[in-house]
Amino acid sequence: MNGIGLSLLVLVLDPASAFHAAAPPLSHARARSPAPLLTFLDDEPTTAPGSKSSSVPIAATAVLAAGAVFLHPTSAHAATIADSAFAQATSLIFVSELGDKTFFIAALLAARASKLLTFAGCAGALAVMTVISVAIGQIFHAVPSSLTRGLPIDDYVAIASFMFFGVKSLVDAFGIEDDGAGIAEEREEAEKTLDESGIDVKGGWPLVLEASTLTLAAEIGDRSQIATIALGAAANPFGVAIGGTFGHCLATGLAVVGGSFISKYFSERVIGIVGGVLFIFFAVTTLVGLF
Repeated sequence: MNGIGLSLLVLVLDPASAFHAAAPPLSHARARSPAPLLTFLDDEPTTAPGSKSSSVPIAATAVLAAGAVFLHPTSAHAATIADSAFAQATSLIFVSELGDKTFFIAALLAARASKLLTFAGCAGALAVMTVISVAIGQIFHAVPSSLTRGLPIDDYVAIASFMFFGVKSLVDAFGIEDDGAGIAEEREEAEKTLDESGIDVKGGWPLVLEASTLTLAAEIGDRSQIATIALGAAANPFGVAIGGTFGHCLATGLAVVGGSFISKYFSERVIGIVGGVLFIFFAVTTLVGLF
């Protein structure tokens, strides 16, 4: 029998042995693998023929790895968007905006005009302000180390800002005698701003533009803006920008849907305590991130 006929006979009688004879040994395949990831995958235990391998361990590993990245304390050198900067910015901005002047501007304007256009104007303006604030924070981050003598000035600024606002929020919260008076004052200022502006509530792009202008004017110098600048200096700028924008959208959406009604159940003391605790917690995590 010639060589071709012998090979065909072996393949028909024992296909497994023919396959193993043609394939290179596993040890040689590992030795030629240049990438550690391929070697790691090659070391996976093989399953019996006809059985299905479970993807649960791989999925669990991916979830744990993502959770570890997300919960890791932020620093000035964070490398991914999916870190705690997003959670910090979202929670901090959302709590800071509840019962604020910009919150009531959106709530009162939505009661008089289109809710969708009001949200577009107010949330769009706050998104722009968030990006600007993060850019200002990055200016502190970009200061040459030769001028700071190697000290992380951006982190120090963020820690000092967080501690100041945290302690101030707690002191103000525990010193409140008439819970709700401050929120009522913010509402009155928002009503006065809308009345003096003479805003056209008929709708269209003029409404969006005027809502954006009023919101920007009310947000400049606000606590949430300063907090965004501090976060932008010490944490991942992309995470802060996306998280801050998301927090603003949540608060603005809540104001547009039913802010005037919901605000009656706000507790100025509770908001102050929660905000103060968050500020202090972020100051501590930023400090831990330095080490």
